[in-house]
Amino acid sequence: MSGPALSPREVAFFREIDPFGFILFGRNVESPDQVRALTEALRACVGRDDAPILIDQEGGRVQRLGPPHWRKIPPAEDFGALYGRDREAGVEAARLNARLIAHELRGLGIDTDCLPVLDVRQSAADDIVGDRAYSDDPGVVAALGAAVAQGLLAGGVFPVIKHIPGHGRAHADSHLRLPVVDNPLAELDASDFLPFKALADAPFAMTAHILYTAIDAGAPATLSAEVVSQVIRGVCGFTGLLMTDDLSMKALEGPMEDRTRRSFAAGCDLVLHCNGDRVEMDGVARAARAMDLAGLARWQGAKERLGHPTADYDAGADLARLLELMG
Repeated sequence: MSGPALSPREVAFFREIDPFGFILFGRNVESPDQVRALTEALRACVGRDDAPILIDQEGGRVQRLGPPHWRKIPPAEDFGALYGRDREAGVEAARLNARLIAHELRGLGIDTDCLPVLDVRQSAADDIVGDRAYSDDPGVVAALGAAVAQGLLAGGVFPVIKHIPGHGRAHADSHLRLPVVDNPLAELDASDFLPFKALADAPFAMTAHILYTAIDAGAPATLSAEVVSQVIRGVCGFTGLLMTDDLSMKALEGPMEDRTRRSFAAGCDLVLHCNGDRVEMDGVARAARAMDLAGLARWQGAKERLGHPTADYDAGADLARLLELMG
């Protein structure tokens, strides 16, 4: 969507193409009542109460919902630092924070959060990941990522693990250009892939727009059948719905129709387009296809795992405990 409310043209477009779901950005957010009205209008467009509505609500630098209406959320690295001092406290804090995020999102009609970030931080890499990563230790990333996924699911929100099979080594921002990772496959398998292996049963994963020369020197992960089949589905064992990162990012080249077709051909279940540009959206829609049987089965499996939070959830108690843990 281009703004905080749907235009008549957008309503007609969404009714016609019937997208699987929607994603919100800062340009779509003004107040709680406005966001609730928007999510209701989006689902009304497609006539499906279960149409996923996504958002990037990580905390730190990436938080679409923020003050004054919503809580300021710590960045991922703060939970990694706490884990380094006290493992049990770090895991509990990560889970509580995610449960609170889920509570905040569900109240707005948002049921999918593009979180946790499972990228392993590398000191020499571009700062696009930076403090969004829990740690430079893949075991810590896996432990905290699992706690976050549990907290979101318990609160009735789907987690989206990202950016599979690992964005931590990128020396460029994929929003601006294509990062190239030349590390050997064995090195990636021993580090970057580990958190994704640990959360292989997550309901959704988002691809990395990165060229891994040791796997496929001719195409970035999003567009590579080798990366999807051999690494994401193979080595990492991911079983859920695989979506692309934003197709409008400059790491990818070519018309939107081509990007869309190549993503599906590579093995992605879903394509994600984020900038709200109607011309680009038309191109994606022309090249998109209905979800296949394998994707539908994965979607059904995802829905069966989602928790059903009760009305008596005590968010105040969880927030107080989180603040105590975080100091």
